[in-house]
Amino acid sequence: MTALVGTTIAPWQFFYLQAGFVEKKVGPRQYRQARLDVLVGSISCMVIVFFIIICTAATLHASGNTSISDASQAAKALIPLAGKWAGLCFAFGLLNASLFAATILPLSTAHVICEGLGFEAGIDNKFSEARIFYGLYTLLIVVGAGIILLPHVPLWKILIFSQVGNGIWLPVVIIFILLLVNRRELMGDHVNTLGFNIVAWVTAIAMIVLTLVLVYTSIFVPSAPAG
Repeated sequence: MTALVGTTIAPWQFFYLQAGFVEKKVGPRQYRQARLDVLVGSISCMVIVFFIIICTAATLHASGNTSISDASQAAKALIPLAGKWAGLCFAFGLLNASLFAATILPLSTAHVICEGLGFEAGIDNKFSEARIFYGLYTLLIVVGAGIILLPHVPLWKILIFSQVGNGIWLPVVIIFILLLVNRRELMGDHVNTLGFNIVAWVTAIAMIVLTLVLVYTSIFVPSAPAG
């Protein structure tokens, strides 16, 4: 559950969105369009995820394929169930998601580190104007690709634990954002409304509870014996 929420409301999304707005010089006059952009993207993403779950249930689960441990197995399992192009479509979608993650996550991380340390950041800058930003961005991509290419790397565990880390880190990010967006001297007329505050605080509290449950079960609840 922690990993599921962590991958859906990932902290890097907040940082990337903030950095993108700053880089595009989005001001109060463009706020409505920018907000609509975020809403359309968030809603359409969840609609796609919903249909992914439905398609998986109607193909893999319905035929008894419930022990798939990696993406290649899922792609192969879809071919006899949904046609010869199903595996290709799945592979294309996975490639698109992989390229997205490989570019956006390091970019978000480079933005956060450089902004936090006071270095020039942003892809609108030339390399000579933001050497540390581009160097860090490149380094993160190379390190990520290097880890994936190593033999016998537990990719499935890396996937799960990275999303668990996102879930644990999420309430910290949300709480600090809420403290900022409710300061009228900082936000003016754009302070958070009561409805948004309720949703955000409930999310933060729920993630704190999930994190505490996760820590408790990891320490005090014994694992089931293998086999």
